[in-house]
Amino acid sequence: MNRNDRSIVGFVMVGHAMVHLYELSIPILMTIWLLEFSVTAALLGTAVAVGYGLFGVGALPGGLLVDRYGSRWLIAVCLGGMGLSFLALRFAEGIVGVTVAISLWGLSASVYHPAGLTLISNGVEARGRGFAYHGMAGNVGIAGGPLLTAILLLFFEWRLVTVLLAVPALLAAVVGLTAEFDPTAAIEGETVETGPTSIPEFFTDTRRIFTLGFLFVFAIVSLNGLYYRGMLTFLPDLLGEFLLSTVGEVRPGIFDPDSPLAETFDAAQYLYAGLLTVGIGGQYLGGRLTDWVEPDRGIIGMLCCLTAIAIGFVPAVRSGLWGLLAVSALLGFTLFAMQPLTQATIAKYSLPDSRGLSFGYTYLAIFGIGALGAAIVGTVRTYGSTSAVFLALAGFSTAAALLAVILVTRYEPNS
Repeated sequence: MNRNDRSIVGFVMVGHAMVHLYELSIPILMTIWLLEFSVTAALLGTAVAVGYGLFGVGALPGGLLVDRYGSRWLIAVCLGGMGLSFLALRFAEGIVGVTVAISLWGLSASVYHPAGLTLISNGVEARGRGFAYHGMAGNVGIAGGPLLTAILLLFFEWRLVTVLLAVPALLAAVVGLTAEFDPTAAIEGETVETGPTSIPEFFTDTRRIFTLGFLFVFAIVSLNGLYYRGMLTFLPDLLGEFLLSTVGEVRPGIFDPDSPLAETFDAAQYLYAGLLTVGIGGQYLGGRLTDWVEPDRGIIGMLCCLTAIAIGFVPAVRSGLWGLLAVSALLGFTLFAMQPLTQATIAKYSLPDSRGLSFGYTYLAIFGIGALGAAIVGTVRTYGSTSAVFLALAGFSTAAALLAVILVTRYEPNS
């Protein structure tokens, strides 16, 4: 990596980590808000869902803004907005205040993925390595957000915790505005125009983006989003059942069996956090693979691995604790190794001057359409068996793999 690459990658790594740190800190804070504001789980869940919904829906207009105004300013606005949203939580006096603050977070965070991924695609010459480090930073936020928030809550009142969490993002926004880098260094010589400035131009750009090749990419990332959200939403609960069936109730010997710490200890949550942490290595491998193989070919192999893991998960659990640990680690590694390959494929099948809008559409698919994965898997879990849950997940990845084969064998980028 050259100096420009390192400057860009450092900037987006901080942004990516912050987005997911805040995303995963909110559920921890919810346990406090349920008591603080005396609201039902349904009401609080609905309030928080507004912010999470905006996180996905806002990706498309975020992509438009990226093409129009550039990534640097949008990422800085994202970081500043997220920091301000957590400062606003400090002053929330009820469910309305929480809803407003979390909605501000969702709107702010929604522009990050189109902006950050466009900046890597257009500015980083070592693109594969850039995607790898970017993804690893996201996993640090995913795994570290709940842990950091829980630790801070051990020592400080929750309102002070939200202020402490806000500080890094606000500082990063200021530093990002002063950092020196060329956001188009990787596409020198290519014509890059600003994004659409009117509704007709937006539809024109959309028609230009949605070539047959990109349409297949859109369908592939939608199915992968269904697998991702469906798997991770119910996995903590499933891991709890699997641990209970393999080793019984787990209580660490360092706690007094009658202590509150022993009562609140949940081994499944720690296994889940470990799975997310293993994903850091997967992100690195996936990013490096984009330097060694064509990313659209790479996702075929990765999707086949995800199918095999889903089909083999329950049989592996039946083999005992070591089988559960092994298949969980393999899932975490492969699930996140898929992400850099997906991002590089989106870049491959999009035009430089419309990358923001392209990533906006695809992340609307991943977070928007993908959110249905939780509903689908939840329905299967309610009315079917555990094996049926994993077979449904395998169906998502299998369909995506078949579409990826068609993409590779029939279509060229932008055709």
